Amino acid sequence: MPKATVDDIQLYYEDNGRGESLVLIMGLGASTLSWSEQVPAFSREFRVIAFDNRGAGRSDKPAVQYSVALFADDTAGLMDALGIDSAHVYGQSMGGFIAQELALRHPQRVRTLILASTSCGGRQAVVGSPENLAVIGMMNILTPREAAEKSLSLLYSEEFIAANREALIQRSLREAELRPPHDAFGRQVQAAIRHNAFDRLADIRCPTLVITGSDDKVVPPDNSRILTERIPGAELAVLADAGHGYLIEKAAESNAIVLEFLRRQRIAARPAGSGSTSD
Repeated sequence: MPKATVDDIQLYYEDNGRGESLVLIMGLGASTLSWSEQVPAFSREFRVIAFDNRGAGRSDKPAVQYSVALFADDTAGLMDALGIDSAHVYGQSMGGFIAQELALRHPQRVRTLILASTSCGGRQAVVGSPENLAVIGMMNILTPREAAEKSLSLLYSEEFIAANREALIQRSLREAELRPPHDAFGRQVQAAIRHNAFDRLADIRCPTLVITGSDDKVVPPDNSRILTERIPGAELAVLADAGHGYLIEKAAESNAIVLEFLRRQRIAARPAGSGSTSD
């Protein structure tokens, strides 16, 4: 299992494909397994780096205070370790917090930014219902099977659940094998709670795509509209009848949207007369 030394920790990562680099940043408590529908599609055209954040998956989980800024610095450190000067960056949920912070703290490292099912944080963020937040808070104390069952309605449409229930549960159980311990999960939660980029979003200058499901119960889609309004030139894509789990339910559609955006930005950034698209 490849790991890179980043400051005081070891980060687990996966490196697939060739071409311009695309860094995938996953959300709260999740691992690279959550990108299973994206890596094969993206690695046909890009060098795709997926990794487990500090405190999650197969990466180290030191007993120190975590912050979104620390996660962003970890990401930049991983890029250093892999010899990547700059990359396209795709962050989902809490990974979107990290992607925002990476673009703000290390703007020269981010070619384009994709913010998925995420928010600016702080008081301006639109939160889900108390009932849904309570379910999210229970996820790391339930048994894997219980968590899988309860999370279905939070993540997917009723139709998708009806057609794929057991496959979705089995997928969740596989991901649960890498579920972080309670203390590490709690440190990630606290880092996410403290995230607030609202007043700094106008400082993000790279081309940005904001993408959300129309029925996201975890991070309501109004958050994506706020991001789009605050980030200069940002584009918004809303996936109809999709929730927070659109990476699975709407994999083909969302991947096509992301690839179209990346191809368009790649062409726009190409020097006149150049036919090269690789690093």
